[in-house]
Amino acid sequence: MWVQSSALCFAAILLDVAFGKTVVPDLDDSFKESRKDDIWLVDFYAPWCGHCKKLEPIWNEVGTEMTNMGSPVKVGKMDATTYASKPFLGSYFALRQHPLIKLLKGDLAYNYRGPRTKDDIIDFAHRVSGALIRPLPSRQMFEHVRRRHRVFYVYVGGESPLKEKYIDAASELIVYSYFFAATEEVIPESVVLKEMPAVLVFKDDTYFIYDEFEDGDLESWITRERFQNYLTVDGFLLYELGDTGKLVVIAVIDEKNTSVEHTRLKSVIKEVAQDYKAHFRRDFHFGHMDGNEYINSLLMDELKVPTVVVLNTSNQQYYVLDRQIRNVHDMVRFIDNILNGTVEAQGGDSILQRLKRIMFDARTTVLSIFKSSPLMGCFLFGLPLGVISIMCYGIYSADSDGGYMEERYELTKSELETLENQELMEERLEHQGRNGLEAPLPPAEPVPPPKDAADKKKD
Repeated sequence: MWVQSSALCFAAILLDVAFGKTVVPDLDDSFKESRKDDIWLVDFYAPWCGHCKKLEPIWNEVGTEMTNMGSPVKVGKMDATTYASKPFLGSYFALRQHPLIKLLKGDLAYNYRGPRTKDDIIDFAHRVSGALIRPLPSRQMFEHVRRRHRVFYVYVGGESPLKEKYIDAASELIVYSYFFAATEEVIPESVVLKEMPAVLVFKDDTYFIYDEFEDGDLESWITRERFQNYLTVDGFLLYELGDTGKLVVIAVIDEKNTSVEHTRLKSVIKEVAQDYKAHFRRDFHFGHMDGNEYINSLLMDELKVPTVVVLNTSNQQYYVLDRQIRNVHDMVRFIDNILNGTVEAQGGDSILQRLKRIMFDARTTVLSIFKSSPLMGCFLFGLPLGVISIMCYGIYSADSDGGYMEERYELTKSELETLENQELMEERLEHQGRNGLEAPLPPAEPVPPPKDAADKKKD
């Protein structure tokens, strides 16, 4: 019986693995003691978080694939709301958002900030869990790396102060890219090195050499060069591009629309990115975005599709077309005019723009609530208005009742005269008492006769 039950459990596990339904283990607070012996990739989630629920099936696929390939990285998940009060979660891991993906390697913790896709997460785990600087022993290995990675960095040369800076930069930026080291013989003959040692970035079917005089700090240069020149842009990538300090030239199109205007504008941007990368590489990224919904919310304006917009993600300024783009020459001239200041920048992060952003976000939120759920919108906004109305009515009613009470207690004319006579009499008695005079007694009121005497009189 026990053998049969074990066989059924094993079969269920195999089915889960086969269909990508491996359940990633939920970790508890004992994980603090055991994690340093292994490398862990952990999803810190909140049960109420919609983004966390969306990530869950992807996270199970990550766990399944990494288990099947025999990766040394263990995949787990932890309810951050349950263990948020624990010191090792609240302070050491510095949880500020959900879901938060971290790779834990010894005493080091690396945050994952890339797209929430299975392949990107697995690539991150392999990159960070391996060696910080990976050796390239042969040209064949170099070509293999070049085919596999879209962007990677190579240090060429022996020990030097530049290599120390390279290692320091890699320790901070390993979450974004791969870092290699090689000798001059390993580098292809097409690569021309003016001096040694050198740091190169390989991307977009070419290479660029770091120049300390022109490019400044090495870590800043690596950050600026960590993306390809032409990208498929979304909201998440735009946020990441803000770290590079470059402007982003975006063709806003409808991917489902196959008309000449949409396809032509996309091809023009791609051609500029390819043919003019030496001219614009230091200042611009290029790409296209499907749909204008995100751009409209970012610019607080309604852009017609297709169009071109140039974003400065560091200060929220943007540039819109001042002419019709017919060919590559028109696009290049428009970008040159941005560089020389001929095209006026719009938007920005001034106080007026911030107030405009607050009003825009509030209006957008209200409209989205009513659009998605009219009843919920009526409840959320009708209830406070109803409460305020009741409070105003109560205040008004209280004022009215108070006036009525004051009127109710107003004295009649005769009652006022009687009260005044009593006060005069009291003053006179008090005056006579002070002068030693015997105060006359006020006339006594007639005392009604006893009831029995009255009855006898009647008899």
